[in-house]
Amino acid sequence: MLSLAQLSPGHRARILRVPPEKRRLLALGLRPGAVVEILLKAPLGDPLEVRAGEAYLLVRRAEAKGILVEALSVAEPHELPPVRPTR
Repeated sequence: MLSLAQLSPGHRARILRVPPEKRRLLALGLRPGAVVEILLKAPLGDPLEVRAGEAYLLVRRAEAKGILVEALSVAEPHELPPVRPTR
């Protein structure tokens, strides 16, 4: 099994387990069975931008290491979300 922190941008995965003490992540939609996609990793690897359904989340690498996933596929470039403008 992989952790969410081990995936590279563009990879999709199904969440298998979230540590029970991380209720905040569960409330944000990172729950077992959810399909997530890694969108970006900061230059030093922390944080990760993750898409879970319609939500875009920033997750600390330390938290992502505790989330166990099964890798699904790599998203095709046309399937990736458009780049959001910065302010």
